[in-house]
Amino acid sequence: MAISPELLKILRCPKCKSEVKLKEDGTGLTCQNSDCGLVYPVRDDIPVMIVEEAERAVAGKED
Repeated sequence: MAISPELLKILRCPKCKSEVKLKEDGTGLTCQNSDCGLVYPVRDDIPVMIVEEAERAVAGKED
């Protein structure tokens, strides 16, 4: 079961409150704010929206 489009519409980056976008491979949610750019993991189809669990997006590799 993938993350529903309805859930993606309401999810926001907990650090900067910007929109997030599901990575093409479905393994994470990327913050769309270029100053933040955190990638939150998706584990067992559940987004882990915890800043301490997020990683920095690699320049040129964001989805």
